[in-house]
Amino acid sequence: MKIIISPAKKMNQDTDFPASPGTPVFLEQAAVLMETVRRLSLSEAKAVWKCSDKLAELNYRRFQRMDLERGLTPAVLSYEGLQYQHMAPAVFSEEALDYIEAHLRILSGFYGVLKPFDGVTPYRLEMQAALPVQGKKDLYEFWGGSLYQELTRDGEHTILNLASKEYSRAVEKYLTPEDRFLTVEFGELTGGKVKQKGTLAKMARGEMVRFMAENQVEDTEKLRDFHELGFSFREALSDERRLVFLREPE
Repeated sequence: MKIIISPAKKMNQDTDFPASPGTPVFLEQAAVLMETVRRLSLSEAKAVWKCSDKLAELNYRRFQRMDLERGLTPAVLSYEGLQYQHMAPAVFSEEALDYIEAHLRILSGFYGVLKPFDGVTPYRLEMQAALPVQGKKDLYEFWGGSLYQELTRDGEHTILNLASKEYSRAVEKYLTPEDRFLTVEFGELTGGKVKQKGTLAKMARGEMVRFMAENQVEDTEKLRDFHELGFSFREALSDERRLVFLREPE
């Protein structure tokens, strides 16, 4: 089983990790994207990033001095969003760290697919960014089926989707009949429909990764025992393609 999650916009650098970070499998493609962004003007880059002037200036400087091979931080420790805060990998046991290295994959607009301990440098480039690259109109076309192929390269065809739609879309398009793509939804029941709230969903996704790592989950049936943040599994709303967890509204 492979577990896919989204990256976070906010990143840090921590070069004191005791082990040498791994090398991202799509490092050559990341270098192409780096050079593409470097050729943009500040105003063009800001339009791609859709962010404030302050963030645009920060990330523009980052790309101009970027080094993809030095001063790297393991990916799972570099991203700082709510999902990663609730995953809390910094306090994992050795067994839990081994589990996420085997099962967890981070999808990235810049790096493609990352293992948890692949070395990364801070960047800003979301998958849905409208960035033409090498004749491709955007990043979805640039990456094509390569992310899916990497996820299933070892013959594993069960994918647990804890990623946002922006990132899962880069994989779903290429699924085959032999694949089992199981999406987890965290929400509240409103008017008979499941409504996901972004903040809570991010927190719950991180909690679920931690739950799986701590319990060495190999069978998706065991996910029914997840009860963090007040969520509980709802079988009546779930099916072979999605697992629904609801939280009672406050």
